[in-house]
Amino acid sequence: MRYLRRSPRGSLPSLFPARWRLREPQRIADTCTSEVWRVRRADGSTAVVKSLKPAGLEELRGAHLLRWRRGAGLVRLYATNGRAQLLEYAGDDALSRVIDVAGDDAATQIAAEVLQRLSAPSRRAAPDGLQPLSAYFSALFAHARGRPAGDPYREAARIAERLLRSARDERPLHGDLHHDNIFRGTRGWLAIDPKGLDGEPAFDAANLLYNPCERDDICLDPQHLQRRAQTYAYALQLELPQILAYAYAYGCLSAAWHAQDGNAAAEMRELAIAAKVMALAREA
Repeated sequence: MRYLRRSPRGSLPSLFPARWRLREPQRIADTCTSEVWRVRRADGSTAVVKSLKPAGLEELRGAHLLRWRRGAGLVRLYATNGRAQLLEYAGDDALSRVIDVAGDDAATQIAAEVLQRLSAPSRRAAPDGLQPLSAYFSALFAHARGRPAGDPYREAARIAERLLRSARDERPLHGDLHHDNIFRGTRGWLAIDPKGLDGEPAFDAANLLYNPCERDDICLDPQHLQRRAQTYAYALQLELPQILAYAYAYGCLSAAWHAQDGNAAAEMRELAIAAKVMALAREA
């Protein structure tokens, strides 16, 4: 992510409709999928405008989840205008900073509490337009095709197929929950940037085991992985093997994406963590 810390505060971009009554726009991030501005609303509160680029248009599914959750565990979605979203400001403190200040166990507990809120049942019918996990895992299935027995991609695809066949408690999912997508603001710890998936809640715990990306001292440490997975299993009232199975399948899916992008170093990192997860799963 390319952060623009001192972007000038000038006229409002054309994608901000007048009805939103925004002022003081300051672009704070520019990624391959979106641009993000911090803005001031008419009531003086701070908000965020996120504008999706062509490469990020699949994230429009996340708006379905934001509307459905109505601020429970997620930032609130105030309005949309085409590919632009007016969102609640989540704050400046990312969960990744908690690891440095209070340790990984404290950060894991916070993540578990966010997981609980995101997976809480609702009386409202699940929103339309979410992507099923069977489609989300398509890159893994494709990458595993034709590989020999014992290959991690082939094993992960087998596990993913089993998990999908046996799914019994499918719910709307965030889909990309990690330490830099959870922030503390005026309403406490909230998640941002949901993908808008549909599947079992254990999937939302998986990516947390692989993050933060710069903390391999934690992500590759079996004791940390064990404590994290146990905490998430307890929070979701699930068995530890289910958390670990989804984590292994997700890690190999992420590695497949990196392989497609030609990023061998990131691919090898994900596979290394996945191997640690599999070792724990065999002992569970």
